[in-house]
Amino acid sequence: MSDIYSKQKRSEIMSHISGKETKSEILVRKFLFTNGLRFRKNVKDLPGKPDIVLPKYKTIIFIHGCFWHRHDCKRGTLPTTNVEFWKAKIEGNVERDKRNVAELEKLNWNVFIVWQCEIQNVQMRQEKLLHILNLILNSKMTIKG
Repeated sequence: MSDIYSKQKRSEIMSHISGKETKSEILVRKFLFTNGLRFRKNVKDLPGKPDIVLPKYKTIIFIHGCFWHRHDCKRGTLPTTNVEFWKAKIEGNVERDKRNVAELEKLNWNVFIVWQCEIQNVQMRQEKLLHILNLILNSKMTIKG
């Protein structure tokens, strides 16, 4: 099966995908700010350039897109066209994510992963973020992501 768009059009579409200031990131940041937590965004001098860094609590939150980071949900499935390219691309992302989390944990950061699909659903978003908030504020950082 081939792509429905030309190579040039597909390239144009993909160039408009941003890795920062996504709707999911904004929702998580608003939640944290509303609950009195202050943070830094996209910190370049930490492995993986984390989406949200809470220095006071030595905590990092990554907001992962289900497709780009291969979540086990319907959004995380690979396209049926150009399969080898996408498989290699996404597997590379997943391996890089694992390395970044391992490096951050070696530096004694608490790392949480929040998935795009968890943020899209209001009920799931509240449950996930309240769980993370409770862990941060109670300093019970034994549960990851």
